[in-house]
Amino acid sequence: GVGFLPLLVMRAHRLIEKHAAEAGVPNLTVRWIDLGGPAVMNDALLSGSVDFIAAGPPAFITLWDRTHDSVAVKGLAAMASLPMYLDTTAAHLRRLEDLTGQDKIAVTAVKVSIPAIAMQMYAVEHYGAEAATRFDRYTVTMTHPDGVIALLSGSGQIDAHFTSPPFHQREIADPRVHTVITTDDILGGRTTFTMLSTTTRFHDRQPKICQAVLAALAEANEMIRADPRAAAEILIAADSGAGFSADELVDVLKDPAIEFTTTPQNVTKYASFMHSIGSIERLPASWRDMFFPEIDSAPGS
Repeated sequence: GVGFLPLLVMRAHRLIEKHAAEAGVPNLTVRWIDLGGPAVMNDALLSGSVDFIAAGPPAFITLWDRTHDSVAVKGLAAMASLPMYLDTTAAHLRRLEDLTGQDKIAVTAVKVSIPAIAMQMYAVEHYGAEAATRFDRYTVTMTHPDGVIALLSGSGQIDAHFTSPPFHQREIADPRVHTVITTDDILGGRTTFTMLSTTTRFHDRQPKICQAVLAALAEANEMIRADPRAAAEILIAADSGAGFSADELVDVLKDPAIEFTTTPQNVTKYASFMHSIGSIERLPASWRDMFFPEIDSAPGS
């Protein structure tokens, strides 16, 4: 999806290799590996099978908390900020409170995904801390492409899907679909959707490569902003365009709700909530506690 587009641009234009060479690391070989789900990515990072992973705030914060006394995973930078949308074909579903025993919401991971945590935040705000898991029972695990198919086919597997662009735009184009709520609604502003992280060991041993990755990410984001059509073509070539044409994806990328930025946004709010319900043990004093110092000057949150 759109949240991972900066990585696709980095790969297509060999931006890491470019910036590594400029930093004095010539002939760097970069391998791009597709892994399904945050649990698999976390295991790969901790085992040393990969050097960087891209995930959403909840999965990242959990890993940051649990590795404090070992490999000390931290964020290198955010990649993109964008809302996720709870789309549904159920006419009765206008608020989360309207969920019934027959309703099922597709999320990428129950309990730990961005939508799962966002719905827990909503539950605590409206019903108190003891009701944090109030909406968990309505969720089922499904990839975004499978969620689109299941929702629009009317197969009965699900009647709602908490998804991201461009899958949201594919769903909302169907007149049967309406949006119930977004993660930006729940968190009260822009929220980081994806970020890059690595271990402190790798960061400290390979500072030039980390700088090259960060510079490549910043350049990729600038390329997306400057030429959304070229970025859309890359998304289509990677089979991540949800079946949209280039013109349709250009409109998605120009959506003002989507921002390609290395600045973390509302990550601390996620961490504070997860600490309040006991999901993590450590409470960061600020977002900078969770990230390497290369982006300390960013106006993050």
